[in-house]
Amino acid sequence: MSTRSGDLRIEDPSMPAGGWGSVSEVTTILLDQGVPLKDSRLLLKQNKPDGFACVSCAWAKPANPHPFEFCESGAKATAWETTSKTIDADFFERHTVTELESWDDHRLEDQGRLTVPLRYDAQTDRYQQIAWESAFAEIGAALRGLERKQVVFYSSGRASLETSYMYSLFARMYGNNNLPDSSNMCHESTSVGLQKTIGVPVGTVVLDDFEQTDCIFFFGQNVGVNSPRMLHQLQAARKRGVPIITFNPLRERGLVSFTNPQSPLEMLTGKETAISTQYHQVKPGGDTAAIMGLCKAIFALDDAARGAGQRVLDSAFLQEHTDGFDNFEAAVRACQWQDIERESGLLRNDLESAAAVYCAAKAVMAVYGMGLTQHRNGVQNVTMIVNLLLLRGNIGKPGAGVCPVRGHSNVQGQRTVGITEKPELAPLDKLKQQYGFEPPREAGMNTVEACEGILAGRVQAFIGLGGNFVRAVPERGLMEAAWRALPLTVQIATKLNRNHVIHGKASYILPCLGRIEIDRQAGGPQDVTVEDSTACMHGSRGMAEPVASTLRSEPAIVAGIAKATLAPNPRVDWDRWVADYGTVREAIAETYPEIFHDFNARMWTPGGFRKPIAASSRVWNTDSGKAVFTVPESLQGNPDLAGSPATLRLFTVRSDGQFNTTVYSHDDRFRGVYGSRMVLFMSRADMARHALAQGELVALRSAASDGVERRVDGLAIVPYDVPPGCIAGYFPELNGLIPLWHHAKESKVPAAKAIDVILERGGRPA
Repeated sequence: MSTRSGDLRIEDPSMPAGGWGSVSEVTTILLDQGVPLKDSRLLLKQNKPDGFACVSCAWAKPANPHPFEFCESGAKATAWETTSKTIDADFFERHTVTELESWDDHRLEDQGRLTVPLRYDAQTDRYQQIAWESAFAEIGAALRGLERKQVVFYSSGRASLETSYMYSLFARMYGNNNLPDSSNMCHESTSVGLQKTIGVPVGTVVLDDFEQTDCIFFFGQNVGVNSPRMLHQLQAARKRGVPIITFNPLRERGLVSFTNPQSPLEMLTGKETAISTQYHQVKPGGDTAAIMGLCKAIFALDDAARGAGQRVLDSAFLQEHTDGFDNFEAAVRACQWQDIERESGLLRNDLESAAAVYCAAKAVMAVYGMGLTQHRNGVQNVTMIVNLLLLRGNIGKPGAGVCPVRGHSNVQGQRTVGITEKPELAPLDKLKQQYGFEPPREAGMNTVEACEGILAGRVQAFIGLGGNFVRAVPERGLMEAAWRALPLTVQIATKLNRNHVIHGKASYILPCLGRIEIDRQAGGPQDVTVEDSTACMHGSRGMAEPVASTLRSEPAIVAGIAKATLAPNPRVDWDRWVADYGTVREAIAETYPEIFHDFNARMWTPGGFRKPIAASSRVWNTDSGKAVFTVPESLQGNPDLAGSPATLRLFTVRSDGQFNTTVYSHDDRFRGVYGSRMVLFMSRADMARHALAQGELVALRSAASDGVERRVDGLAIVPYDVPPGCIAGYFPELNGLIPLWHHAKESKVPAAKAIDVILERGGRPA
């Protein structure tokens, strides 16, 4: 069935992930972006040991890649970066910034690559071209005149290890640890939760574990949209008979079935691989309750086994390697099934069925994404994953472990080389010795704290190394107004986005080379490095001709600003670093010898070289020296916004046509939505309860009673299989409904996956 309302078309989605739909999408975007045949062949080098690392997601790069080691999302990202469309100074002669503010995200980025440095002119309301050296001099002069603690150095997660290292050093030499990044908006809950329970801030799983596992549990991660290359590992596991148990509010296509575009037989026959063997549509925010139910069922199975002189729990592992088990067991046994069912939205029998599969497996992996981390209890959700795995010793052995799936392509790596607001996580004493300056010891601002500082007027300048910060953060109404009062904003970018048209009083856009482009410096063509989701480091070599000769590389731009801002330091030769990125890697290796020894020699290792992950060897760098069981504080998914009968629980999702804030199209073929992103997914039962018809326009307003008006109009109702009392809509369009204070405890990740809202009929078109 297909219905149309204005630009919006709604169809019943039925296709698997991959297949001809994926091939069609890739072909369409290559043609739309005017990517010539010679550049489309770049896809053959994507994620290859001698090629370039995808600029999209951070999924692992295999040592023995497929002939086409790219997915639909990665191909879209490559087409988006190698587009033949460009923006020069003439573009801004035709369009005022006020006009551009009315354009949506897709239209802004679809104009093409930025090619010249720009400075905002308030008199004409236009960006005007400026010489590179003039831009650096003006930015440096402005930064020298500001209080050091009032400047924020943000990074998006796409910059290389080399750039990230230089950027973090620049910020600390400038005088602060204000280094928030996109981790603060997604997986900071992982970094906090895993560090305190198993002693490492990242996952323990590598690609080889997928070949040795005999059970996979999936929580809150849409593999078909956010990391489609993982579908190869999941399909191979399913063909071996490995059960995959999924907990996710929506039935996502990539977790239901997959047709491999690289298999001629599957493409010709339409053969599908069923991915999930059990699919449990947990209520948003109900993950802690669901995992408590799993654990409760596991204890019951262990009790029954004891009667026969056997054990389900790995008692030897628990005794030798864990701390806090008795308290956790007592909490699980005291927890009541009616509370678990109410908060999780799942039935006891279903949780017991999933627990039985878990207990029958010898090696279990737990894979999760932002569906667990972006909650008020996001850190608790992560520690509950650890609790579940520890019960049967499923950390630190082949085929088992915890696998958080990171988003942006080097978001994990930039933390490894110093991008952090937490001074205790940076080797400050080593930096002092290496570079002869006194690094700041005071904690910097994370993303939420940077927003609070901007709203309060404490932040005077924002330097953005990539990203679309003003669009990605919560509290859109207040943030955009406050952003305009910033004395200085500087954006290092490849494409135009909302962070450029919502600008500070003095605003600069500095266009950079993309990772896929050849980076020619004084020392010759340069390569860079990134870290993937499994903590493996990879080399990446640009292969496309730059879209314009006027672009500069990210390291060159960071160095240019640093030289114009800082007093000369004989131990930091910015020009030498820019001429030869190998010298930056030598500096990284000196700062982090345990991880990066012989960096230049190892960077092209097929499959990457992995940084030491102690928990993978059952070494626990915790206070107790053991893996730590934690007792959940509450089963409630949204403890601060207690729902009433009038409220619905909203959670935000990404579409098939986007990656993070980058919107490639207004279509989402996996959900049958075409032509618009201003939609609201609702169950037919809730539609009947509210007397709403498909396509009817509604508005949402926040249920928070803090005196701030948060509202989004013009949302068209789309019937979908959503848990009762819950609705879903797209990020970032619905970010304005999230209060800034509605974030994960401990990690301060915005709680975008459980937002209590009130629906109003007759919403005005957006």
